[in-house]
Amino acid sequence: MNDKRRRVFVYEYVSGGGAMPDAATAAELLPLGLAMRDAMAADLRLLPDCETTVAGADGLMPDPGEAAFDFVARQAALHDLAWIVAPESGGLLAEMARMVGPERWIGCTAEAIELCTSKRATLQALSRHGVATPLDFAAGARQWVLKPDDGAGCVDTRRVDAPQQLPGMCCEPWVDGQAFSVSLLCGPAGVEVLALNRQDIGIDAEGRLSFDGVAPNAQPLDAATARLARQVGAAIPGLRGFVGIDLVRHPEHGPVLIEVNPRVTVAYAGMSRALGRNLAGEILGEQRC
Repeated sequence: MNDKRRRVFVYEYVSGGGAMPDAATAAELLPLGLAMRDAMAADLRLLPDCETTVAGADGLMPDPGEAAFDFVARQAALHDLAWIVAPESGGLLAEMARMVGPERWIGCTAEAIELCTSKRATLQALSRHGVATPLDFAAGARQWVLKPDDGAGCVDTRRVDAPQQLPGMCCEPWVDGQAFSVSLLCGPAGVEVLALNRQDIGIDAEGRLSFDGVAPNAQPLDAATARLARQVGAAIPGLRGFVGIDLVRHPEHGPVLIEVNPRVTVAYAGMSRALGRNLAGEILGEQRC
């Protein structure tokens, strides 16, 4: 690695002025976006060889009427590296990866992002590699989860009593158990399982799910969960940088994969402090300017 200071652009879609479908979705996702963005920026600013600029802070916002793609392209061209957090839905994150280009992009390849964008395609692909998924629970399922096939978080997600087929929606068997996420550090040399994080998922009287928070590094990682995480890393070779896996720990069958988030997740906030290491520095260590 050379000695010059690397200019790193940090962009989180919601806090960086990205268009949202409605005010309710923006209000739900903004606190999560800010938590991720601020944690990434805080880690980067501890690195002596980095100059960090942050969209939505530092007085840096899109020009009036400027689209998110144009803003990111313009800023990425002014920096050595770009660390982007954006929804996978609608192909947004994958297209940004292609637009920025692999020489500047921090994170998963566009091909890996595209696979993980579809919850249905992800489950089907990983099931073929022997990963436990909700598809294994289809026989005799009494409840199901209906959610956007390329949605974000728990937005428009609810538990239903019978499978439903709706355009753009994914319906999969409900898996009983505690919700967790696993944080991974992925690179050319392989996958390191960083932490097991407890998720707080609420369900209201009408079956609507809500994401109510995450406790990073909440408990020791068990062997079965670590094995599942490594299976995912082997099955999706384009995973790079910080990656999150959502799973449910079934009381009898153990960990069951729900989805893969090919980007920084909200569990990143506080993760470096909890582990006593600067994850941003380790991720940038895989990059070359």
